[in-house]
Amino acid sequence: MISRNLASVKSQLPSAVQLVAVSKFHPVERLMEAYQAGQRVFAESRPQELAAKVPQMPSDVQWHFIGHLQTNKLKLVLPYVSLVQSVDSFHLLEAISKWARTNGKAVDVLLELHLGAEESKQGFTEEEILSVCHSERIEESIRIRGLMGMASNTEDEARIDTEFSRIEALFHLIRGTGLPFFDQLSIGMSGDWPLAVRHSATMVRIGTDIFGPREY
Repeated sequence: MISRNLASVKSQLPSAVQLVAVSKFHPVERLMEAYQAGQRVFAESRPQELAAKVPQMPSDVQWHFIGHLQTNKLKLVLPYVSLVQSVDSFHLLEAISKWARTNGKAVDVLLELHLGAEESKQGFTEEEILSVCHSERIEESIRIRGLMGMASNTEDEARIDTEFSRIEALFHLIRGTGLPFFDQLSIGMSGDWPLAVRHSATMVRIGTDIFGPREY
């Protein structure tokens, strides 16, 4: 099932777009099915779950973190991930920078734009992201690789299209300034990733279309 699902998604996905398998809430056995089918990039949203899964998976897996990250949980995430997709505040950015300096490691991050209408969603405004990207205070320990966004939970494709257009415009604006390392746009999930691809996504975060419904 999982191998067929992966093959189906990859057959439709442009080769330049990275597939990030959202494995949160799924057991390691199902992740291994995806791994054996060729998938190497997985994403988790809970620090404890990530830290528990890492030693159970092969060492060549690349882990992304896509959930709200509390600063007191950095040690459960940063040693293991190749990308933190969900940096949603100045406070978190500063905490990651401090951890990176202390541990002698450069951390790749995406800045999360608050896209959807839901008040509960985290993220920066466009103005805040521009401020961060143009700041001379950006530490060498932090590499801002691009932007991440999550569209509103709606079946209204026109609304999703508008939201993806917003983040796409901001992505190209910042990329046009020549900011070093800035080349990634993470938008699109199981319900809307084809639309995200049309809006310059360089990676899509797909869970349900690969693993099926969450098991817990």
